[in-house]
Amino acid sequence: MARVEIIESLKNEVMKKFRGESVRIFKYMRSLGESPNKGKIVGQVGGILIKELRYEGFRFYFIVDGNKLKVFSKEELTDLLMRFVRMSNKKEQQGVINEIKNVLRSLGDEGFN
Repeated sequence: MARVEIIESLKNEVMKKFRGESVRIFKYMRSLGESPNKGKIVGQVGGILIKELRYEGFRFYFIVDGNKLKVFSKEELTDLLMRFVRMSNKKEQQGVINEIKNVLRSLGDEGFN
């Protein structure tokens, strides 16, 4: 089972925006641990994939090591980390994806701590 991490700033944003429904959203995000191939690839920087999960009109972006995702079997994905980093609606989608790419290029995946 892969490990799913949600950065603190995104947790706060989801709780502020969705209030009671945030529990259902966090459960949906954590379901990636069971099926790590879920989500659509929207970008790539080096070997790190940027993927999105959709929930109603919103998109939740997470980063994952693309090499591990392609090579390992489901049982071997125990050390795979999926980190949710941003959220957007449809209008802001491309701007958020570009922002994630810029952070990954300049600071790497540690830029989202």
